[in-house]
Amino acid sequence: MHPNEQLIHKFYTAFQNGDALTMKECYHPDIQFRDPAFGLLKEEQASMMWKMLLERAKGAIKIEYNEVKADDTYGTAKWVAHYTFSQTNRKVVNHIAAEFEFKDGLIYKHTDNFNVWKWSQQAMGWKGYLLGWTGFFQKKIQEKALYSLKKYSER
Repeated sequence: MHPNEQLIHKFYTAFQNGDALTMKECYHPDIQFRDPAFGLLKEEQASMMWKMLLERAKGAIKIEYNEVKADDTYGTAKWVAHYTFSQTNRKVVNHIAAEFEFKDGLIYKHTDNFNVWKWSQQAMGWKGYLLGWTGFFQKKIQEKALYSLKKYSER
């Protein structure tokens, strides 16, 4: 198994175990993380986001991952998060495709892609169904997520 495949396995195993510190250790100090909910997060923000999400889940998040592939430069994985969205108390099963770039033996770029409309339907109910596909609604999701991360980081 390629060392970068092992690194991806280490990252997701730590995620499954609720271990944000080990997840952070997999990231390069100049990490760039991007997903539809938070947009672009750099450096400490990315690790702080995982810590916040794990802390808020209070052990009630289930992570599954598979199809891990990596070479010297790039990697991919698919993963599924099962959790309760804290703002609405609704159950979510989010299917995510992850892409990675590596530098100095660590994850340098991490991009998670998922269908925001499907996610918003589960997380927000009828509002997500009606509006989740719109750029306006998706921008509001991102603004709220970033505000939440900012408040969490300030504590």
